[in-house]
Amino acid sequence: MGFNHQHDDQHEHVEQTETEPTLHDRYGPEAAYAVAAEAKLPTTKWQEEIDRGLEYGLQGADSIKDRTIPTFSRGELPHFAGINTFLKAPYVEDVRRCGEYDVAVLGAPFDGGTTYRSGTRFGPQGIRKISALYGPYSFELGVDLRESITIADLGDIFTIPANIEKTFDQISKAVGHVYESGAFPVVLGGDHSIGYPTVRGVAQHLQGNLGIIHFDRHVDTQETDLDERMHTTPWFHATDIPNVPPKNLVQIGIGGWQAPRPGVKVGRERGTTIMTVTDCVEMGIEQAAERALEVAWDGAEAVWLSFDVDCLDAAFVPGTGWPEPGGFLPREVLKFIQIIADARPLAGIEVVECAPAYDTAEITALLATRVICDTLGCLVRSGHLPQRTNR
Repeated sequence: MGFNHQHDDQHEHVEQTETEPTLHDRYGPEAAYAVAAEAKLPTTKWQEEIDRGLEYGLQGADSIKDRTIPTFSRGELPHFAGINTFLKAPYVEDVRRCGEYDVAVLGAPFDGGTTYRSGTRFGPQGIRKISALYGPYSFELGVDLRESITIADLGDIFTIPANIEKTFDQISKAVGHVYESGAFPVVLGGDHSIGYPTVRGVAQHLQGNLGIIHFDRHVDTQETDLDERMHTTPWFHATDIPNVPPKNLVQIGIGGWQAPRPGVKVGRERGTTIMTVTDCVEMGIEQAAERALEVAWDGAEAVWLSFDVDCLDAAFVPGTGWPEPGGFLPREVLKFIQIIADARPLAGIEVVECAPAYDTAEITALLATRVICDTLGCLVRSGHLPQRTNR
C-alpha cells in the first residue's frame, strides 16, 4: 500500500547536504561538531513516518493547523501516546521476518534467577515505557537512528517462571534465531541469569571464539547459588562453552560488599579480567576501555556486551535488585560504552537487572534505554551498523 502524497507542502524538507554548514566560533568543540553534523542528516525516514501516520491514522481534525498531525497517534509523537515498543519501533509479530531489520529488540522477562529482590521480569515493560521519552536523534553523537537503521521490536520471549533451565533453552533459541538472521540483537532483561543462555545462543553460530564485556558490581562467576544456576552464576557456565574462553571475559565495575568469594575464586582460577570502578577512574575511562577491548577481542571472532544497571552508583539506579553505592557515574559509563561500540562491531547487547517496582521516577529504566541508544548510535556512527556483510 502506498502513502498519501496529496500534501505537497509536507515534502519541503531538508535533504542531506554535501556542503559544510557555516558556523560561528562561539560553540564548544563537541557542540560545533554536533550542530554541523545535524545539518548533514537526511529527513527521509521522518517524512515517511509522517506520511504513514496520515494514511493509517487519518488526517487530523479540521481545527488542527499542523497538517502533519494525524487523528490517531502512529509515530514518535506525542511521546506519551501509542503502544509501548522500544523507541516506538514497529512491533513485528512474525519473528521469521526479523532478518529484514538491522536491529531486533526482544524482551527476556524472567526473574527466576533472583537471589534477593525479585521484579526484573517487568524490566522489558519498564524500559519500553520510558524509551518513548527519547527520539531517534542524538545531538552529541550526530546520529539519527531513524534515518540510519531499521529497528523492530519482536516482543518478549515466552519464559517459564517455574523452570530456569527451560527458560534458558527458550532464551538461547530466541537469541540464536535473531543473531543467525543477521539482525543485531538487543535483549531487555530480566535478571542476569539470562547472560548464560544469551551467550550460548550467539556462540553456537560462530566458527571462532566469543568474548564478553561485562559491566556489573558483581562477579557472577560462581558455579551455583542456593543450589541452582542463578543470576550470580552466568559467567561460570558461559565460559564452560568451548568457544567462550574465560580469558576473553572482562568484567568492569566489580566491587563493594556483594561479591561472593566463591565467584572471585573461580575468576582467579580461570584467568578472567576484573577492573574495579577505581581502576577505571584512576587510569582514565579511555585507557580502561582500550584495555577491556584488548582483552575481550584477543583472538575472538565476536564480542557480546552484557550490561547490568547496578554497575552504576545506587543513587542513579534505585530500580534494581542489588543496588550498591560506589559505582560509576552515568557520564563515565556512557563514555565507556561509546568507546566500545565505536571500536568494532558487536555481536549484540543485553541490559539486565532493571526492576521497575523499586524505581524512582523511572530513572533506572531511563539509564538502561540510554545505554542501548548510545550503543546503537556509536555502532552507526562508526559504520558498524547497518551490517555490511552476511554472517
